[in-house]
Amino acid sequence: MLVGVPKEIKAQENRVGLIPAGVRQLVSNGHTVLVEQNAGSGSGLPDEEYIAAGAQMVSTAEEVWSRSEMIWKVKEPIAAEYPRMRDGQILYTYLHLAPDRPQTDALLDAGVIGIAYETVQDPDGSLPLLTPMSEVAGRLSVQAGARCLERVCGGRGVLLGGVPGVAPGNVVVIGGGIVGLNAVRMAMGMGADVTVLDINLHRLRWFDNSFEGRIKTLYSSTHNLEQALGTADLVIGAVLVAGAKAPKLVTRAHLSLMQPGAAIVDVAVDQGGCIETTHATTHADPIYNVDGIVHYAVANMPGAVARTSTFALNNATMRQGVMIANMGWRKAIDTDATLRLGVNVAEGKVTYEAVAKALGMDFHPLA
Repeated sequence: MLVGVPKEIKAQENRVGLIPAGVRQLVSNGHTVLVEQNAGSGSGLPDEEYIAAGAQMVSTAEEVWSRSEMIWKVKEPIAAEYPRMRDGQILYTYLHLAPDRPQTDALLDAGVIGIAYETVQDPDGSLPLLTPMSEVAGRLSVQAGARCLERVCGGRGVLLGGVPGVAPGNVVVIGGGIVGLNAVRMAMGMGADVTVLDINLHRLRWFDNSFEGRIKTLYSSTHNLEQALGTADLVIGAVLVAGAKAPKLVTRAHLSLMQPGAAIVDVAVDQGGCIETTHATTHADPIYNVDGIVHYAVANMPGAVARTSTFALNNATMRQGVMIANMGWRKAIDTDATLRLGVNVAEGKVTYEAVAKALGMDFHPLA
């Protein structure tokens, strides 16, 4: 198969879909890999490393897209890339279609096979291709939130770890999944007072046991959430429903319960956000203020630490990506049921139920 790796063009996105070691693995399996010049530069991966691994370097994104049977990316295609897609082409990347009707329409019109990293799902319900970026985003969320609390950003002027004689900041994490776990670890490491909310009591018991009572756990009822918001310096939105739009758990009315200058980091923003007042921002202009509360809602947070993120992502995507190249997408999803759940669109139809429901479109199960 001819596999193409274009340079990411989403604002401040420095990751790359495939590292040189991945190119080498594909080439050793008999495939041809086209890599756009400087595609890896943002992750510290020069063209020379790709050439040494066996890649063919091409000068334009148009050539990568027009020649390749499979496009291996990081982020969803943006409007400038829509005309480059073509019927039957495999698109292997994050898609986040549930809150994005224009992208969904473009994929359907083009007839591509859209395999979304974020919905590939193991039998135990875990999301193996989303997990590494959730780990990165969870850890970054606390760093970003700490910055938002500085007065220069409009924050309360609170140091999360406090100092001797001064209490630490209060961090509230909404959601106890992979993002939430990593946010809790980072916040604890900074010395903050941490509370995590979730509706899964088994997960809350796990947090309580694992952290030996050093964090607070609360069932995520409306009452408990409102009580926690009232004392929070930093709120991390870490709610995920696989493939679907995130529920709006914190409303604009809730902001009045928070302390002036408190901060919100909505990690769920690429699935529509779990905070009513968040909208996607970029690393170039990440912060805005609503009703005296500082908001941070960058939709590609891991792009800020591109090298770490790129290698972590490739560790997760490599095995199934090679399987698709070796077998073709149909045989690959028949062989690997977890990969089957990654197919969000195929041949002009929406094939992932949560996406169809979120967008009010017809759902067509894979036959």
